Amino acid sequence: MSNLTDYIEDYLKELIERTTRGIVEIQRRELAEMFDCVPSQINYVLSTRFTPERGYLVESRRGGGGYIRIIKVELAHEENIEDLIDDLIGDEISQREMESILIRFKEADLLTFRGLILIKAIITRELGDIPAPLQGLIRAKLLKVVLLVLFGYVRETT
Repeated sequence: MSNLTDYIEDYLKELIERTTRGIVEIQRRELAEMFDCVPSQINYVLSTRFTPERGYLVESRRGGGGYIRIIKVELAHEENIEDLIDDLIGDEISQREMESILIRFKEADLLTFRGLILIKAIITRELGDIPAPLQGLIRAKLLKVVLLVLFGYVRETT
């Protein structure tokens, strides 16, 4: 059974999909009233489910006429996927951020569910014995290599 957070997320994603530009503007208070919850529940959904790693930008304006604007940023099927992957991952990445990126690639049909689970399992397993301060750095390097190999962008080394 889904919880309230899932319902709010699904509703917002449905609104975004109905638009031609992938942008939706809502009022936090009205959305909270619609779902009979406190506005902080809406904030929680926005901050955990509509993140840049998952392909969304959230802008807000407070006050009487305030709004929340959610923008879906499509992954470009760019020629230089190396730059895209490098920009998304950076030099260090948390487990949660990695999972969000993998979900984004799956939602863009660039990765299967099985591929997502496999990548997550391999990287998580390989980091088991590594000290916590180094895990983010190594996770980023491993994720970049795995995605580049998966997408066929492997540099030959001599």
